[in-house]
Amino acid sequence: MASTDTTGTATGKGAARSDDLAGLEAGLDALDAVQVNRTPVREVLLKKVLPPLTAVALVLVAWQVLVWAEVTPDYKLPAPSTVWDGLSDMWLQGTLFEVIWTSVSRGLLGFLLALAIGTPLGLLVSRVKFVRAAIGPILSGLQSLPSVAWVPPAVIWLGLNDSMMFAVILLGAVPSIANGLVSGVDQVPPLFLRAGRTLGATGLRGTWHIVMPAALPGYVAGLKQGWAFSWRSLMAAEIIASSPDLGLGLGQLLENGRNNADMPGVFLAILLILIVGIAIDLLVFSPLERWILRSRGLLVRS
Repeated sequence: MASTDTTGTATGKGAARSDDLAGLEAGLDALDAVQVNRTPVREVLLKKVLPPLTAVALVLVAWQVLVWAEVTPDYKLPAPSTVWDGLSDMWLQGTLFEVIWTSVSRGLLGFLLALAIGTPLGLLVSRVKFVRAAIGPILSGLQSLPSVAWVPPAVIWLGLNDSMMFAVILLGAVPSIANGLVSGVDQVPPLFLRAGRTLGATGLRGTWHIVMPAALPGYVAGLKQGWAFSWRSLMAAEIIASSPDLGLGLGQLLENGRNNADMPGVFLAILLILIVGIAIDLLVFSPLERWILRSRGLLVRS
C-alpha cells in the first residue's frame, strides 16, 4: 500500500509539473503573439487627427482674441484672416507649391547626402576605438554648433548657389546622424555580438545582420534629429544667403517679408516652415518609429 501511495503521489507531482510547464509555454506564446490588427479609421481620427486639430484651433482662437484685444498694432500682429489672404494669393498665382518645393527638394536631397555620409562615419566611430577617440569629441562639438555659423564661410568658399546650401545642411546634419548611430551601437547587448560571431557573422556581415538591426532605434532617433538639423540649417542658409539665382524658397520668403515690413508674409512663411517640418515627421519618421516598435513587440494593441 505504501508503495502504491508513493507511486500515485509521484505521478500526481509529474502531472502537476507538466501542467505548469504547459501553462508557462502558453504564457510565453501569448507574449510572443503580437497583435497586428489594423486600427479602425474612426479611432485613428479620434486619437491621432482630432487632438492636433483641436490644438491648432485653440491657437487660432487665442491669436484672434489677441488681435481683437488690440494688444499690439496690427502691423506687428496681423489677423489670421490676413495671413490666410496671403496664402490664397500665392495659391491663385500658382507660386505656393513652387516655393515649398524649392525648399523641400533642397532639404530632402541634403538629408540624403548627410545620410550617406553620416551612416558609415557613425559605424566607423562606434567600431574603431582610435577613430572614436580622435573624432568622437569633434562630432559632439559640431552637433552643438549652431548651423547658422556655417553660412558665412560656406558663401565665401562656394558662392551663392545650391552647393553652398548643401554644404550647410551636411555640416548641420551629419554629426547628428553619426552620433545617433554611435549611441544606438553602444546600446547593443554584447551577447548579440558574441552570438553573431559564434554563428559566423563577423566583419561587414556582422555589422549588417547584427549591429545595424540591434542599433536601429537609436539610429532612427539620430535620423529624426538629423532631419531637424537639415531643415533648420537650410532655413538659416536661405534667410542669410538670399539671391535671385537661388530661386524663392521658404527662407527667402521669410526674409522678403522682413525686408518689406510685411508681417502677414512673415507669419505665412513661419507657418509654412512649421507645417513642412510637422508633415515630414508625421509622414516619414512617425510611421518608421511605429514599425520598429511593432516589429519588436513594443507596440501592442490591448
